[in-house]
Amino acid sequence: MTAITIGIIDDHPLFREGVSRSLSETAGFVVVGEGASSQDAAELASLHHPDVLLLDVSMPGGGIEAISDVLVRSPTTNVLMLTASEEVDIVADALRRGAKGYVLKGVGSKGLAEAIRTIAAGSRYVSPSMSAKLMESSFAGQPSKKDALTPREREVMDLVAEGLSNKHIGLRLDLQEKTVKHHMTQILTKLGVSNRTEAALVWHGRR
Repeated sequence: MTAITIGIIDDHPLFREGVSRSLSETAGFVVVGEGASSQDAAELASLHHPDVLLLDVSMPGGGIEAISDVLVRSPTTNVLMLTASEEVDIVADALRRGAKGYVLKGVGSKGLAEAIRTIAAGSRYVSPSMSAKLMESSFAGQPSKKDALTPREREVMDLVAEGLSNKHIGLRLDLQEKTVKHHMTQILTKLGVSNRTEAALVWHGRR
């Protein structure tokens, strides 16, 4: 089995040396170079073309900024961010720029080895805690289906949720029954449901 070649870029010497020693002692891994800045990252990528390059976010020149330069110089290198930063925006930015993984510095040697093997094999890897935060952020950014309803449709849905029929909704809102039916058709479409019961569940936040 061919060994996975690894480069390590981090401006904290003790941390970098510890990671290098741990990975060097792991079967199937070969550390081919180290550095402390984005310039070092680019030079290491050009010289060694490692299978995996570990990058810290906070270092001279910026770790996030180094991703593109590294990939231009060595397109086959898989970038793995190894950092203390838990900011969702930074994780998302790193992945958008081409990083294949994001791991927090609190990870153990086995966890780091797993992440390296995963991205070296062509898959992505994000620390479970960060993956959950990314999911939460993604869903939080999605508009609610209820936001698509007009003010009048919201009035209709308030009464549907109370269990009123189209006829009684029309009486309450001073609308013809056929107008209420039209509103209901639009509401069902916008909420992505097929009947009044499902619409009421969505309206109450239970779906």
